[in-house]
Parts: sequence; C-alpha cells; structure tokens
Amino acid sequence: MPLKNLTLAVLVVGMAFAAELPACAQTKSVTLFAAASLKTAFDDIAAEWQKETGKSARISYAASGPLAKQIEAGAPADIFISADARWMDYAVERRLIKPETRRNLLGNALVLVAPSDSEAQPLELNAQTDLPALLGPDGRLAMSQPKSVPAGAYAEQALTSLRLWEKVKDRIAQTENVRATLLFVARGEAPLGIVYRSDAHAEPKVKVLGTFAESSHAPIVYPLAIVATSVNPDAKAFYDYLASPAASAIFKRESFDVLPSDARKAALLYGPR
Repeated sequence: MPLKNLTLAVLVVGMAFAAELPACAQTKSVTLFAAASLKTAFDDIAAEWQKETGKSARISYAASGPLAKQIEAGAPADIFISADARWMDYAVERRLIKPETRRNLLGNALVLVAPSDSEAQPLELNAQTDLPALLGPDGRLAMSQPKSVPAGAYAEQALTSLRLWEKVKDRIAQTENVRATLLFVARGEAPLGIVYRSDAHAEPKVKVLGTFAESSHAPIVYPLAIVATSVNPDAKAFYDYLASPAASAIFKRESFDVLPSDARKAALLYGPR
C-alpha cells in the first residue's frame, strides 16, 4: 500500500477509535462504598438503574468507618454512603468528598431482635428491661463494634441512655458490621442482637422484640456524597437516581425512612459535632 494511503487508513482508524472513547468512558461502572445495612435495598436499586439506563453500579458494603478510611487510603470510589453523620464528618474534615454534594438520604430505627423461633416475647425497652435474663446464663448480646460501626455506636448510646449498658457490657459479642450481627442472631449463635429495623425486615429468621426510643440515641441518618477524586460522569446521575421515586419506593419497601428532598438542610442539622 502506498505510504499516502497507509497514512490515511491509520488516520481513519484512529478517528474511529477516538470517537468510541466517550462511549467507553460512559460505560464504566459507578463505584459506591455503602454502609452494610443498605445491601438489600441498594442491590435492587442498582439492578433497576441498570434496567432503566443500561449502566451498572458496583457496590462495596462494609461498616462506615472502614469504608471512610479506605477512601482516605486512596481506594477508588465515586460515591460514599455512611450510616451516620460521624463518618461523613470524618470524610469532610479530610476533604475526601465534594462537600456541596453531601445530603442526608435516609433514616432508620434501632431494634432488639431474637431468632424467629425464640420463645422471647415482644417487650418495651426501658430501664426495667431485664436483658441478662433474656440472654440466659451463657448467651451474649450481638452488636457491632461501637468505635467503627454506626449501628454499634447507636446501640451503646441506647443501652447507656436506658441504664442497661452496665448490665450487659461484659456479655457483648461484637461484630464487624450490622449484617454480621444479623447473621449471628439468624443462625441462633446469639439469643439477642441489636440491628436496624431495615435489617430485621430483610431477614425472616429473626423477629423484632422491641424498638429503642429515638430519644435514646443520636438520630439515625444516612448521609451520602460524591467522592472528591471521582471523575466518573455517571456518578452524579446515580447520585440523583437515589432520590428518584423508583429508588424511594424500594427504600420504603425495605423499611427505611426516606428523608425530605431538602436534605441538605438536614445535613446541616446533623452536621459536624
């Protein structure tokens, strides 16, 4: 082939390849780092989003603290969803997120659960609740680690507020995240556990014995934000989709409270402290 024609052919191929680049970039999955308690809802939302748009979302679930620290260490993520304000504050203070995108998405409740075949009956959770008796002589109360897992922090706050912590603090089985706590109880490895209402809803092998009063712990909120290093053009699209009617319907079905659309004001209310 003459040199002139060969050069022209290379240019044509190069132009065609360049034309494909934007499309390839747009097909890159959106990567989310999300609190473990969101798994059931987010798996369904990601599937629905893919059905509607043809685009995919990859979701890494874990406790909020380890996720925030992974982002700090440089792990690639586009969106971060925490199960409390504390770990989103951590991300803000270290400039790990785009602060203008921070908003509170969801609310939840804290519940005491037992295996579904347990003889334990529903009760009111207060200072008179005899948790040691419910645990039996050797049973342990399953709950997440308070220092790194929001569900554990809420649980410790609630038990302390109700003056129950001192009675059970030496009988705690700590887990790495709230879904691990749920599994512990569902398998019958612990007679009682403290999880979110949405977790109990997702697992038929547990039953709710009681709900902790909202006043016994900090407000349970799920803030989300786009990660500062994200350059994925679909990150904002999925971020917006999480507030869509389709996503809200799934959240409500899974027993989350969908917060008002003016959630940025809520983020100020529950902001750094």
